[in-house]
Amino acid sequence: MTPTQIRQAIQAYGPIQLRAVMFDMDGVLYDSMKNHARSWHETMLHFGFQHFPVEEAYMHEGRTGAGTINIVSRRERHRDATPEEIAEIYAYKAEHFNQCPPAQPMPGAYELLLKVKASGITPMIVTGSGQKTLLGRLNKHFPDIFRPELMVTAFDVKLGKPNPEPYLMGMQKYASYQSGQSDGSPANFIVVENAPLGVQAAVAAGVFTIAVNTGPLPDEALLSQGANLLFPSMQSLCDHWPLLLDCLNSQ
Repeated sequence: MTPTQIRQAIQAYGPIQLRAVMFDMDGVLYDSMKNHARSWHETMLHFGFQHFPVEEAYMHEGRTGAGTINIVSRRERHRDATPEEIAEIYAYKAEHFNQCPPAQPMPGAYELLLKVKASGITPMIVTGSGQKTLLGRLNKHFPDIFRPELMVTAFDVKLGKPNPEPYLMGMQKYASYQSGQSDGSPANFIVVENAPLGVQAAVAAGVFTIAVNTGPLPDEALLSQGANLLFPSMQSLCDHWPLLLDCLNSQ
């Protein structure tokens, strides 16, 4: 990624007065998507759904559990799953996921978060995850980085990605946290995402979106959803952060 490419992407978007970076979690901060993908695949087989390959889970990443279950149920059973079915299937998936080896932080993620915070910019979490222990886990691997009032999780949203709701809510939470000192304008934010649906949600919310391709999908799966920039890894984004910041400051 060259300075020219970064400047051109920023110029194409328009002025950015960066105040906060909204990070997705799975596949961005944690190398956890392979566990999620395998858990979804095994869960679908257990409940009689025959056509949910591991790779498909990456395309649904960021969607609520209920949303994923209903897509597969409509495709194979030609109806929405009942609330009871959704609860049973998602509970089984969560149990299967919790039995996987703990996912480790993505290489470069903590270093990037430290650079973001040292730049005077606020790191935030916007995730479709509903893990009960989320905050404790984040504090363990990324100490003193995230604040609970600046997190959007599955418990906060009704629609979830690819709807822009999670990122719109993130901007609203930031504005409230700043007590009116920020209007929560999209031009105050950057999103870091690894999933097509997440990129779609961020772009729909009007936010400059950086994709990191940490999974098996082709780059085009992310670029076609409107990502403004694409990096091959979190480490690459971390290495380019000073350059990105310089480009933003020289608008």
